[in-house]
Formats: sequence, C-alpha cells, structure tokens
Amino acid sequence: MAEGCQVADAEILVVGGGIVGLCCALALRRRGVEVTLLDPGRREGAASFGNAGHIATEQGAPLASAAMLRSAPGRLTLAGGPIALPPGAVRHWLPFALRLARAAAPARHAAGAAALGGLLDGAMPAWRRLVRDLARPDLLSEDGHWVVWHDPAAAARGLAAWRTAAIGTARLREASPGERAHLGSVMARPPVAALKFDGTGQVADPGAVLDALERAFAAAGGRRQAGRLRALEVADGRAVAVTEAGERLAPGRLLVAAGVASGALLGPAGLRAPIIAERGYHIQAAEHGWPADLQPIVFEDRSTIATRFSGGLRVAGFVEFGRHDAAPDPRRWRALERHAGALGLPLRGALTRWVGSRPTLPDYLPAIGRAPGAGNLFYAFGHQHLGLTLAPLTAELVAGLMGQDGGDPALAAFSLRRFARP
Repeated sequence: MAEGCQVADAEILVVGGGIVGLCCALALRRRGVEVTLLDPGRREGAASFGNAGHIATEQGAPLASAAMLRSAPGRLTLAGGPIALPPGAVRHWLPFALRLARAAAPARHAAGAAALGGLLDGAMPAWRRLVRDLARPDLLSEDGHWVVWHDPAAAARGLAAWRTAAIGTARLREASPGERAHLGSVMARPPVAALKFDGTGQVADPGAVLDALERAFAAAGGRRQAGRLRALEVADGRAVAVTEAGERLAPGRLLVAAGVASGALLGPAGLRAPIIAERGYHIQAAEHGWPADLQPIVFEDRSTIATRFSGGLRVAGFVEFGRHDAAPDPRRWRALERHAGALGLPLRGALTRWVGSRPTLPDYLPAIGRAPGAGNLFYAFGHQHLGLTLAPLTAELVAGLMGQDGGDPALAAFSLRRFARP
C-alpha cells in the first residue's frame, strides 16, 4: 500500500475482527459501502472464539444490580465462588467496582434493564436474518437451554429468583422428574431441580460462526488488513487511525469495535469508557459422551455451563476482573476440571484450555454510538457476556447509525455520554 493515508475518503474502516466487528463490517458492506476491516487476526484469545455459544435472550437485567452486590462477597474465589479479584490488578478492578456500585442504584438499574431488554427482544430475529443471509441455518439452534441445581438450598434460591426475573422473550418452566432423570444421563446424579428455557439458543460452534462471517465478508467484496490500531488522532472534527506499523488511515467513517482495547483508543476523541477485561476460562474435550440432542446446561450452583459444539464439549466459567494481558491463572482451569469431575460430565481424553476477555462496562450495557467531537467516528463494543447474543442486532443498528437513516433513537441509552464527567 502507498505511504500516507491508506484508506480512501469514501471508505468505512472497521477496527476489530471479533464477532461484533465482523457482523458490523458485513452489514455495512451489504449496504454497498466500501469497507476495510483492520484486525490482527489472532482470534483465539477473544471472547468471540472462546465463549459458551449461548444466545442469552433471557438475561434481560443488567448484572449491575443490588442483588449482584449483595451476593458478590459469597461468590468470590476466596469463598469458593466464581468471581476472581486478583490482588495484582486492584488498580483495575477497584475503580470499576465503585462505578458498578453506582450503576446498581435502583433508578439506573431500572433504566438499564429497559434499554437492554429492548435490545434482547430483537436478538433472536436478528440471528435468524443473519444465518439466512449466510445460507447457514445449521449455525443456529433455537432449542433453548437448561439451568440445573444439585444443592437443595441453592435450588430454592435459584428457582425463586428466576420466577421473578426479567427474561424478555424467553420462557421457562420447571422440569419434570422424567426430564431431570434424562439430564442425569450426562452427570453423576440427576439434579434436584431444573428449569427449561425456551426462546434461547446456541451456535453450532463459535469458531464456525467467525469462519462463516469472514467468508461472507470476503465474498461480498470486503477488504481485510492485518494490523492493530495504536492510536486515534482527532483534528478539525475528523478522526484518523494510526496503526502499530505507523500507517495513517483516513477513512470517511471509522467504527471502533475493538473489545477491551476500545476505551483507550477513544480517549483522544474526548470519550470516556471505563471498560475492564472480564476474563473467562474454558476447558474442552474433542471426545465426549454428550448427546447430540441435548441443549446447553447451566450448573447454577457451580456457575459453569456445558455446551456441545461441533468441535467438542466445552465447560466454561469464572469471572476474573483485571488486565487483558495478564498471564492466565491455572487455578481457574483446575477448578473447572474439578467441577467437571464432581459433576461426572462426559469429557474424554485430552483437554484444551482457553482464557479470554469479555469487554465490560460498569453498568453492563454496551457502548453504541457516535463520537461528538469527530463526525466520522463511531463505536460498538462493551457487550460483556452478550457479545455473541447481540452481535447481529448491533450490526443492523450500527449500519443504520452510520447510514443515511441516522439510526434508532433508542441507541441514546448506549451512548458513552453516560460516563462523561459532570
């Protein structure tokens, strides 16, 4: 490529090749716009690759809530729970925790729940449109999922909480004794209680979804450039991207969808995004005994989920707040292996291990909007546990926002203006 500005003024540059960035790039390209995707190409460390594959339409209430704050002390790893606050990362998670506490105030939580619920209502229809356009209906299953408990006290609390939870378009019912016995076929003993959720789903394999999106983007004439953004520069109301290789990219419009890196990139545009790397872990076995017709199971009293993919059986869990680039903590994998062993899950042979970062903002709402100080700069990131769930819908909303229709007014709830200092 030539020196100087590498991207034509009429182009859109999408920064970030995770599921949100890929969906956005494809949606924009299918509107007839020239699109270049800037991505380092190392997908294995991204939440898009290592997630549980769950399309979580039932998670209509932001996790920043009074209930979460009350339960957090008992869910810390020091108490045997799934939430890890590494001592070496205190300067990252302590300010985040204080902001989360403010976001959990009843009025803010209620407003967040209304906004997030509106998004989740459209999540499954957007997934249907995506797999139809990809001509890959096999990538999506809408058979729901299970939530189970083996501890009677935890079951009583969990059932009561779910009966009053905001689950949007999802539906739930208590499992029959026969269904609990069937679930027991993949574990050491049947659960004492279980809920069946309908209106939720899973993907055939997160990696297969990314492959399909990449192929569709290329087939549609989208361009891909390997690289990572080092910084954004804003001058005269326009944003210019500077890559780590020193290239200066001056697109007509620029979308930042770079996950946990997005907050630091947007600072020069006057946007404040107090994002944290909320890391998750998984183990996976290529050989297993999980039936092909059995939906994902959430073991709520162990805060883990097991999902069968085309590539194997995956057991995922943990919420570790800290630095994206910190070394993995092997204790998390060992804990997942202990859980799998205690549950009697049918993992066989060698296990692969993964760790990756969910991009999480303190109110547990995504950031979708346009930078006020740079007319060509847009952003879509911070989807926390809902990146897979909301990626196709986010892409449709972003395509509208960056197009002539100006976007959905409901997106105001996801603007980064909500984090501006008073």
